[in-house]
Amino acid sequence: MILVTGAAGKTGRALVRALAAGRQPVRALIYRPEQAPGLQALGAMETPVADLRDRAAVQRAVDGVRAVYHIAPNVSPDEIAIGRNVIAAAQSAGVERLVYHSVLHPHIEAMPHHWQKARVEELLFASGLGFTILQPTAYMQNIAAAWEAITARGRYPVPYSPEARLSLVDLEDVAQAAAGVLADPAYAGATIEAVGTPGITPRQIAATLSAALGRPVEVERVPLETWKEGARTSGLGDHSISALAMMFIYYNDHGLTGSPHALASVLGRQPTSLEAYIRQMVQERSS
Repeated sequence: MILVTGAAGKTGRALVRALAAGRQPVRALIYRPEQAPGLQALGAMETPVADLRDRAAVQRAVDGVRAVYHIAPNVSPDEIAIGRNVIAAAQSAGVERLVYHSVLHPHIEAMPHHWQKARVEELLFASGLGFTILQPTAYMQNIAAAWEAITARGRYPVPYSPEARLSLVDLEDVAQAAAGVLADPAYAGATIEAVGTPGITPRQIAATLSAALGRPVEVERVPLETWKEGARTSGLGDHSISALAMMFIYYNDHGLTGSPHALASVLGRQPTSLEAYIRQMVQERSS
């Protein structure tokens, strides 16, 4: 049995689906009971409910599993405390493998939610567990969040420079790689950058969207304060807004790039290209 924490998020759902497709029994840890039917439909055999900040509840979820894939809540101020709980539970339960869903270049203090993941990585190094760390970059799927602006106004909005270079990755590639890493004990001790592309600018993304849609799409730089106002209106909390704003400032000044080579090695093929992902996205949303 493999436990997936944070299973109701987009990463967790993709991994549960990938593990179930490979006939791996999955225990999907969720935060709210109403999330259970969706995970069961994807193939989860068990769907315990727990708050990851509750060590006793985490211990109950971990007991009896062979491996854990740990995904923390997105941009959580409690990432380190949650990491301690999951690691302690895995130690107590004698778990064979703990795979941690970190982030590309976590050792950047200017991005606090990256920096917190580096601290959890440090805890893993000292834990004595058989661990693997997966460090994904930004998902290509984030482009779809701007679909309305892309199709209605011909604009691809971003809160940083149109020339900032970011490596991207297809979420489905990350899920496939995670399932492969969980199945192969040879990855114990490895830290793997899950990167699908070299550095790509928002201007290049807009050009790729233009080609796929057959009509012009231009990148639109959104002032950071305007982005904050929209995020607050959508219900995002102050901690998340602050952390993501600092990330966007870092993107603007330095970008965030890596090499696709490590992911290609795990997948046994080249990662999904931006062009292929956008073609698929356009086809799915136009059908």
